[in-house]
Amino acid sequence: MENIFLKRIYEPFDEMDGCRILIDRVWPRGVSKEAAKLSYWFKEIAPSPELRKWFCHKPELYEEFRGKYIEELRLDEQKFQMIEQIIDMASKDKVTLLYGAKDPIYNHARVLQEELVRRVGSL
Repeated sequence: MENIFLKRIYEPFDEMDGCRILIDRVWPRGVSKEAAKLSYWFKEIAPSPELRKWFCHKPELYEEFRGKYIEELRLDEQKFQMIEQIIDMASKDKVTLLYGAKDPIYNHARVLQEELVRRVGSL
């Protein structure tokens, strides 16, 4: 879906971000609520605490993490509902998913974006 973007929360706010949704379970260090300028905080859409701790942002575990997180996104009713909300928002305006991870490639935001694109394609 061309209306859903990823951005580190540490990058400056931009009016062009549209709806800004923090998708981390834990609030990012050093970012004030005012500076974040969030529209929503969907902490429940983040990987489960157990999965997040297991992955620990290790690139060599990424593929296995990806599979487990996709399973959570598809089976957890709360996560499923939040995905539906994001898709609905993105059908009307630009949505920027904000995450705190340092690695722009091996993180849960990429997996979530992939699942959103897959879900929209199956509608």
